[in-house]
Amino acid sequence: MRVLQAANFVSATSGGLRTALDHLAGGYAAAGHEVVQLVPGPADDVVATGWGRRVVLRSPALVVAPGYRALLDRRRVRSAVERFAPDVLEVHDRTTLRWLGRWARAAGVPSLTVSHERLDRWVRQFTRLPGTAVADRVNAGLVADFDTVVCTTEWAAAEFRRIGAEHLVVVPLGVDAGTFAARTGERPGRTEGVRLVMASRLSWEKRPDLAVSTLRALRRRGVDARLVVAGEGPLRRPLQAAARGLPVQWLGYVSGRDRLAGVLADGDVALAPGPIETFGLAALEALACGTPVVASSASALPGVLGPRAGRSAAGTGAALADAVQDLLTVPEQVRREAARERAEQFPWDATVRGFLAVHEAAVRAAA
Repeated sequence: MRVLQAANFVSATSGGLRTALDHLAGGYAAAGHEVVQLVPGPADDVVATGWGRRVVLRSPALVVAPGYRALLDRRRVRSAVERFAPDVLEVHDRTTLRWLGRWARAAGVPSLTVSHERLDRWVRQFTRLPGTAVADRVNAGLVADFDTVVCTTEWAAAEFRRIGAEHLVVVPLGVDAGTFAARTGERPGRTEGVRLVMASRLSWEKRPDLAVSTLRALRRRGVDARLVVAGEGPLRRPLQAAARGLPVQWLGYVSGRDRLAGVLADGDVALAPGPIETFGLAALEALACGTPVVASSASALPGVLGPRAGRSAAGTGAALADAVQDLLTVPEQVRREAARERAEQFPWDATVRGFLAVHEAAVRAAA
């Protein structure tokens, strides 16, 4: 089976989406399938990988999303897709690539799209438009364009269930529990009190400012807390200004999964303050490292964390600080073991099996 994955908002320094794409591609290849990824970039390129080929099409940078590019030239995208002649199409985008669902239907190619965002929450956060009404209209079109919509959590699927979407599948993402693993023994160089960690793109939808507010609230309560931030983005300078005088270490983009795992494992608590996260892959990676998570109660993360691997709270520094302090009352070994045990329930091979089940059923139905 030839699988074509198409996506926007993927770059050399992007996080969750690229991680998911590559793990899915690797799983497909291991199962004997041929894989091509189609993504935007600064220049045309074809990159050979361990799982297949990554085809990069030169695309413009996005002013509204610094650091990202999008596939806008339909003629070139169509040419690349038709040249590969996929047996199935997998689209990880609902902006400029939505038309590929209609192309696939006309070409007789089974298609699925993955909803990596909760549109009604996006609309409410960034506009004054009625989020539910706008999302329902757009999502109805998405459901009509593709054979199947895949969501990674029930929280993300809720807006599709609301409109009665029939061909809807929930497949959770996974974590590399070998790379992201708890450290044993003493953690070198640890002399401070509570170490908070946050691995996140520094952009408004992630609400990284709440991590700084949480640290400030804890310090005001007399908690010897520090914050380590792994990630880059357009809000870095304003965040650094807001954090002036606070003990914050800014690592920038952390290249290498092993190094990121070390950063997460060294934390006492990981913060995931984004209110519109549909899964929270970085939070799951923290859990795999034995680091419990405090997350926004407005996001999908409470369902990912379960009852023992962390806490959720309202989107204020004070509420998140309360959750951190509550979590720290649990003995360290107990909370770390609970975090790791929860992460082990999300292996990537289960994610791959879930996606392949959708693709293979579609191919059989089309035969």
